[in-house]
Amino acid sequence: MNKSFPRVRISGPFKWTSSPSGRETIEHVENRLLVRDVIRIIFFVPYDHFDIAKGVEHALDAYVRAVAGYPSALSRYLCCYWEDYELCDSGWEAIRRTLAPKERGYLDDREPDDISDLLKDGADPYFVILGEEGSGYCFDYHARLPWRDAPPERASVLRVSLPTDLLEERGADFVRELAIDMASRLPFASGHAGLALDCWNVVHDELERLRPVISRHPGFDIRDAHFRDGMKTRVDGVHWMNFLGPPILSELGGAAGLRARLQSPTTTVQKLDDERVHVTLGVWPEAGDLEEGQVLPAWRELAQVLAPWQEPFPWGFLGRQGRDSDEEELRRWWRRFLD
Repeated sequence: MNKSFPRVRISGPFKWTSSPSGRETIEHVENRLLVRDVIRIIFFVPYDHFDIAKGVEHALDAYVRAVAGYPSALSRYLCCYWEDYELCDSGWEAIRRTLAPKERGYLDDREPDDISDLLKDGADPYFVILGEEGSGYCFDYHARLPWRDAPPERASVLRVSLPTDLLEERGADFVRELAIDMASRLPFASGHAGLALDCWNVVHDELERLRPVISRHPGFDIRDAHFRDGMKTRVDGVHWMNFLGPPILSELGGAAGLRARLQSPTTTVQKLDDERVHVTLGVWPEAGDLEEGQVLPAWRELAQVLAPWQEPFPWGFLGRQGRDSDEEELRRWWRRFLD
């Protein structure tokens, strides 16, 4: 069985500046792909890098196996520096070193003046593997900062995207099995997989371009969470696949208690182990289409069940910036399965 999805490819001008050799700033404008449809897989893990590096390495290996044979998937990388380079043997060595911490280190144990040096030495571990520009491929990992008493709202974040073309070519089971394999060794609090829109700029700056799509197709996610977003152990909305761990699952009464609350015939609840499950809303991910009456009832049912654990609205700063109408519009989108 194959399934087609709305194609979203939005191009436009992108502005950027440079100051070659410290000379006068030059403004550049280029036309590029700004928004495209992808499959996004993301996990929120309330642990430090030292505790989860092996699980992240397993997830990376699963991803690399999944994209083998697609040359555009593994093109460039960033690792502990915000500049990308061609992904070659030295790049893989840097990534593997990041995933093999020798000892646990805490920022609390250093003098304030030493903290920036400690971060440069890998106490702020992250890496990103990028596909070719506009391809839809990305593997992005960023661990939370290692304090002895870690802020309770902080979580390490592992985020992956794949082009929907791959979903159509390989099928939903391919994506489902990849997401489950990646999750298998991660002590996540929550996570998800499903259709999303990948934006070159931040979402609220692309709202005019996004509006025609998100107002019609509620199944596309636009919330691209980051490790500094303060997720705690909450859920980032409702998606095709929804991964739930402690403490949310226990508060729901475990797998049996959650299953008893969900009546949609297309919804399945499957255990990964005694503390973690994945809830899948149908055989294939769905974009929905409000103009055709496709309102995604299984998504709405799960959203009502998970409402007490829903992440608070993440764009509340827009009102403080004088962008009240943008905030109001995004609030409506944020509650699209609850109202």
